Amino acid sequence: MRGSIRNRLGGAPVRIRTPRTWLKVIAICTASGLALSIAGVDKDAAAEYGDIVLNQFAGDAGMRPVVFPHWFHRIRFRCNTCHGDLGFQFKAGAGKINMVSILDGQYCGACHNGDVAWSIENCDLCHSGIPGTPTHVHHSTVLKPAAAPIEDSTAQPDGGDGEDE
Repeated sequence: MRGSIRNRLGGAPVRIRTPRTWLKVIAICTASGLALSIAGVDKDAAAEYGDIVLNQFAGDAGMRPVVFPHWFHRIRFRCNTCHGDLGFQFKAGAGKINMVSILDGQYCGACHNGDVAWSIENCDLCHSGIPGTPTHVHHSTVLKPAAAPIEDSTAQPDGGDGEDE
């Protein structure tokens, strides 16, 4: 089926991608990555606080991890827009997000289709993480719980100062 259909986000058109388009995207991404590596361009991107780094499939496919700017999206949309309507789970890496589903208009592809937001032809806009970085929420306090308070070994249970009277 060619043409466009309406998605669940206010009826914005969603393009139906064909296998030919998919091959074109792969060729563009491969060529741009190869050209940058030949030129010696350092394109390591540092994730900022709260960004979600996704590397479930990217590393195995020879791509950099995805750095998803969560707070950039959060200031524009309510949580339910992505975590309800688009099917994103509330845990980094819990969903099986891959390029096929994105090209089919699922997950990121519901908006990043060239009509609502920029399309996926420039791989480095998303695949900007440092190679080998695992899936995680960058600088999350959930992943790094606060250290237990250090107990004062000189304090006495009765509130004394440790000296005999």
